[in-house]
Amino acid sequence: MATSKAGPLGGLGHWWGVLTAALLIAAWINSYAGPAVVAILSLATAVWCFFQAPVSCGAPVRGRLDGCRNNANGLLLGCHIRQHRWQKLKMLLVRRHLREFCSGLFSDGKATIVTLAGIGSLLSGLVAFIPGIAV
Repeated sequence: MATSKAGPLGGLGHWWGVLTAALLIAAWINSYAGPAVVAILSLATAVWCFFQAPVSCGAPVRGRLDGCRNNANGLLLGCHIRQHRWQKLKMLLVRRHLREFCSGLFSDGKATIVTLAGIGSLLSGLVAFIPGIAV
């Protein structure tokens, strides 16, 4: 019998952040959810977007203009190749490569949705902590 590495949830274990994002939207709609609930859901969604969302790697590769197409975990991490993780970190920290990193955030549909969810959850957390900032 073959064993699965996916775990008890199958392939859905990678998509738990979508559930937290939906709960975050519901918490904003429901006036009974307090700022602590909104802040916790915002933090959970941001962590998923930056470190666990299934997106493509996008690290620079010789011979390819669009970068590495391997699967990666999160917007800030690279794929299974160790050098790609360092390249993504270097792209984020070195000023010359920051534009390259930012253009990779909107490279395809999946990365765009994850990027917008991450930005929205960060803004949501700020508004939950500083209530006067909301208009």
